[in-house]
Amino acid sequence: MTKLRFGFIGCGGIANTKHFPALAKLADQVELVAFCDIIEERAVQAAETYGIGGAFVTTDYQELTQRPDIDVIHVLTPNVSHAEITVAALEAGKHVMCEKPMAINYEEAKKMLEAAKRTGKKLTVGYQNRFRSDSLATHDACAKGELGDIYFAKAHAVRRKGVPTWGVFPDKEKQGGGPLIDIGTHALDLTLWCMDNYKPKMVLGSTYQKLKDNPMANMFGPWDPETFETEDSAFGLIKMENGATIFLEAAWALNMVNPKEAQVTLCGDKAGAEMFGKAFLDQGYVVFNKADHNQLEQTQPSDAGGVFGFEGASLEQRDAEAKQWVEAILNDTEPLVKPEQAIVVTQILEAIYQSAETGQVVEL
Repeated sequence: MTKLRFGFIGCGGIANTKHFPALAKLADQVELVAFCDIIEERAVQAAETYGIGGAFVTTDYQELTQRPDIDVIHVLTPNVSHAEITVAALEAGKHVMCEKPMAINYEEAKKMLEAAKRTGKKLTVGYQNRFRSDSLATHDACAKGELGDIYFAKAHAVRRKGVPTWGVFPDKEKQGGGPLIDIGTHALDLTLWCMDNYKPKMVLGSTYQKLKDNPMANMFGPWDPETFETEDSAFGLIKMENGATIFLEAAWALNMVNPKEAQVTLCGDKAGAEMFGKAFLDQGYVVFNKADHNQLEQTQPSDAGGVFGFEGASLEQRDAEAKQWVEAILNDTEPLVKPEQAIVVTQILEAIYQSAETGQVVEL
């Protein structure tokens, strides 16, 4: 079987913790052949660790996009360059996975979507949290109508003290924002996907920078208040065209005891669903609730083990995401995360920032 040949633009944290190790497990289907980073040493290290013999290394992304021996490009750069590089890669005839968020604003995201349609190449966005077992179970229940009409939801992306202190995360110009665009994007994507509702009507938002000067006890070590340019928390109230309401909370640092990240609460007229536990590494779970038999009921996964010494196995979300993406290309099917969905996430996030800045409701 002919293997798909992958190139990577950006060889930093997300590349090394998610994309490289996940694709390396699919060696029978893919080859990692080209690596680009503005810091050449990072690209060289990635090529030596994950690439085929003689893998191409460059600091110029345009050199990589123009190579005829590449089928797929992953765009793993700061948010501000997502659209520019993705459009160039699509125009060069490559399928593209772009890390979340799709872009820093709606106009940039539209350029990406239009390029994908124009070229006929596949485009997806790195919302790997859809591939968790609790996310898939929640989506399945929603798709089957078990919750009924979902008219209220909460999108949770709140850390107590988890400000990322590496890369360019606090750089507003390069990232377009802070926790809202960084982790709020995951929670909002999950919520819209489960609701299957991509028609926002109006947005009211607030952003805060209240804990900038209090870096104590941060889980990633203290940050530098002088370079902390983004919000530390953001909140949005989103009214959908069908009348449904979504509350989005996103924070890198917030004085609360029970943080929730990349999780959702869904309230329908038949039943509800709420995610608990650790969302990452497939350690989270969903609790379904309803009123039946004249009493309140709730169901959640059993924690009973299987055969002694064997608890079963499930794909970690990064591995499941990579596998589905590769198979979508090989089988010419749609990826689970469609750009037409991801662009609405970007549209809403931008509206929250606009509303926070103006103090007004933003109508879409």
